[in-house]
Order: sequence, then C-alpha cells, then structure tokens
Amino acid sequence: MHYWNGSYHEGSGRPFTLVNPATGETTGEYTLANAADVNEAVASAKAAYPAFKALTPGERAELMLGLATQLEARADELAELESMQTGKSIRLAKEFDVPGSIDNAKFFAGAARQLTGLAAGTYWEKSTSMTRREPLGVVGSIAPWNYPLQMAAWKIFPAVAAGNTIVLKTSEMTPGTSLILAEAATAAGFAPGVINVIAGDGLEAGEALVTHPDVVMSSFTGSTKVGRRIMELAAAKGSRVHLELGGKAPFVVFDDADIEAAARGAVAGSLINSGQDCTAATRAIVAREHFTAFTDRVTELMDGVRVGNPTDPATDMGSLISLTHRSRVAEVVDRARESGARIHCGGTIPTTNHLGEALPGNTESTAYYAPTLISGIDTDAEVWREEIFGPVLVALAFDTDDEAIELANDTPYGLAASAWTTTTNRTMRAAADIEAGCVWINEHIPIVSDMPHGGYKASGFGKDMSQYSFDEYTQVKHVFIDQHEDPHHEWQDTIFTS
Repeated sequence: MHYWNGSYHEGSGRPFTLVNPATGETTGEYTLANAADVNEAVASAKAAYPAFKALTPGERAELMLGLATQLEARADELAELESMQTGKSIRLAKEFDVPGSIDNAKFFAGAARQLTGLAAGTYWEKSTSMTRREPLGVVGSIAPWNYPLQMAAWKIFPAVAAGNTIVLKTSEMTPGTSLILAEAATAAGFAPGVINVIAGDGLEAGEALVTHPDVVMSSFTGSTKVGRRIMELAAAKGSRVHLELGGKAPFVVFDDADIEAAARGAVAGSLINSGQDCTAATRAIVAREHFTAFTDRVTELMDGVRVGNPTDPATDMGSLISLTHRSRVAEVVDRARESGARIHCGGTIPTTNHLGEALPGNTESTAYYAPTLISGIDTDAEVWREEIFGPVLVALAFDTDDEAIELANDTPYGLAASAWTTTTNRTMRAAADIEAGCVWINEHIPIVSDMPHGGYKASGFGKDMSQYSFDEYTQVKHVFIDQHEDPHHEWQDTIFTS
C-alpha cells in the first residue's frame, strides 16, 4: 500500500513480500510503487502546495503538534511494527526510535515559528531591504530501511514546517511506520497531498522521484554510491539535493580516558541497531598502553550482549535487516579472518540466545549475527576502510595524539566521531581537528532534535534536524523597497543622463 492525496492506494509495480528478518516469517505482500505512482503522488503534492504554503507559521505549528499527539497515541503500534519489519529489538524501537520521532515533531512545531533572516535595514540610500525565507515547493525524499520512522520524521518534518509539500519514498522492506505517519498526519488535519508516502525500489520509484520535473529538491539518506547517482540525476535538471551518506566513525580513546566508560561506550556505539547505523562506532583508535585492557573489556561486554527474539524486552540486539545483508557482513569478517586478523569475539552466526535457547527460525531463514571485535589489521584492510553496517568494531593502537587524529581522519567519510579523554586540551583539539559533522566527547550516539546532523567529505552535505535544516528546505529572497520621492535616482546617471 501507498499513501497519497490523503488516502491509501495500491501500487502499480511488481509484487513484493515482506519478511520479518528475525523470524523468517512472511508478514505481508503488496505491490511496489512505480513511475506512474510517483507521478500520482507528486501531482497530489503539487496541487496541495499553494494552499499549504499560504498557511501562517502558527497554523503549521498547530498541525505539527497535532501530528505529535497522533503519533503518541499510536506509539506501541509504531514500535511493534518497526521491530517486526526491521528485526530490531522492541526495546530500541520503544525507547529510541518512536520517542525520538515524536520529539522531532514537537521540535519542528516550535521551529516553524522561528525562521530566521537578516534584519531589515537601509543598505542603499533612501530604500529599505529585507529578506523573506520561503518554501521551495514539492520535495522528493528517500529514506533508508535502518530507521524507517525516524528517517521519515527527519525528512518530512522540517520540509512541511517550512511550508513545502512532500513525497517520501520509503524502503520497500520497511514501509509500515512511514505509512502510519502519513495516515496520522491526515488525522491531525494536514490537507490531502501535503504528506505522501510511497514504497518502492530505488531504480524505478527512486529515480522517477528525483528526476520528476515538479520535484524541486531531493533529500536522501543512504549509501555514498547511491548519493552520487542522485547528485547526477538532480544536476541534469538543476535541482538542489541534500545528502546524508555513509560513515566509518572513529572512536578515539586517549591515554587519560576512563577505560570502563570508553569500553561501555564502544559496545553501545557499535551495536546500536545491530550496527546498522551510519554514525555507529566502527574504528576504535586506542592508546597503546590501554589497548589490551580496552579490548579485553569490550570483549567481555560484547559476550554478555543478549542477542535474541526482538519481541522479548530482555533482548539487547535483534537481527540484521535481511539474509542478503547478513551474508555481506559475514563475508567481510571472514575475509579479515583469512587475512590474519584476530577475532576477539563474534564473527559467527548465532543459533541460540544468552540463555542457550534456540533463536527463532533457523540460520537459513533469519539474519542474526554475533557482536564482533576485530584487531590485528592494517589501515588498508577492507574491514578498517569500508562501511560494513553490522555489529562489527575494529580496534587499532596508536602511540601519539598526532597519530590518533591522523588515523581518525584517514577515511573518505566524515559523518560522526567520538573522543574519550579527561583533559580540556584534548577535548578541544579533538573537537577542532577531527573531520566529522558530529564529534562526541566521552559519548557516542546521542542525537537530539535541537542540534544539526550531517556529514563532511563523502558522508554528504546539508543538515537534518535543528534550525539549520531549514537551509535545505527554504530559499531566501531579497526584497528592495525604494523610498525616493524624486523620480530621478542619482545612480541612474551612470547608465544615461537625459
């Protein structure tokens, strides 16, 4: 099913089967959206734009607050569906994904009334100049499968708070919560066509959305490879893009760090969402004198992580998104093992949970993978340089602060990083010198609606969340008002003197 113009519609594309990756069970079937469906959804958004643009910021804020209320009323339903379609633990969905999305709606309800610009003033004689910050029109956004609800929120809320209408393409594997969001928006009073959601693959529905002549801006979260393709497609028609792409986050542990805190941070930061997080800690860069203590403690903590049925509140980590993705993660780890890397823990496909009970399904129908710590590699190793997108942390020792910063920046990516230290100077140096859009100090992962999120280098450009996100979804107009009483303006003598 797909949602446009305020109601559900069948797709016109090929059939698709939804599978719970943690149980192997079929959970639904539907037809994907194709280019014809994209045209319908975009037409709906285009028709809704003039009236929605004309609303005051206060009116849009009220709609956003109403949407937050609708989502709160369906929080349990959202969490259960998110867990079922992604394989993530119900605890993560209930305590992280859903509350974060609701908070995002509330933030943008307030932010809608706070669009900023330069003060009006006289910058040319006998005139007043001012700026207007205006919406763009129809936005076409593409969200990934790892955080379906949160990524839908990040794409939809700033766009509509600024006065745009939107068509969101969600992953064909995880459409459920994004569709509920669109349905909740209608219940909250959003006019038909303001928020539209389709589910389809990237090659057909995604490319049709980006290249559609009525889509004036595209926002994408996903791989760097696909992000580059979207840039090419958008450039052909001269439309703007916002890209949040891959990551390979460094996790720098200086010699003055609290090792227990760092070890716990590394486990949480690398295993959140089964490691399927662009900001996940993936490269632990550890002071040599603490390397053994750090890796031993991380191993101990990872061995204690409860991998199991996501519906069990006691489960710490559920499955990966699919068998195909699990195979890719396992193959990367296997190649590292074959090249001589040390596997401290994990590197296996588990068959039982922490109590020794059989996991749901079997290894050929479910997508579980054990928390994994690797060391003994070179900096040119695949496992060190490439985004794995699984519960895999790789550790390397360093001897000097300069070397630590160099290792942190020795990557094409620059989405997020963390540094662990108890001194002010190292804190400030890490904050200044690490090339990433977010640098945590003595923490890794917390993201808040009030602060910007976006990458450096091959991790993309532009910002999700915070007031900064309005730069992606608005355009600034200069308005010049002449206040001369004489029809003759002195500057015109430069052009003609009659």
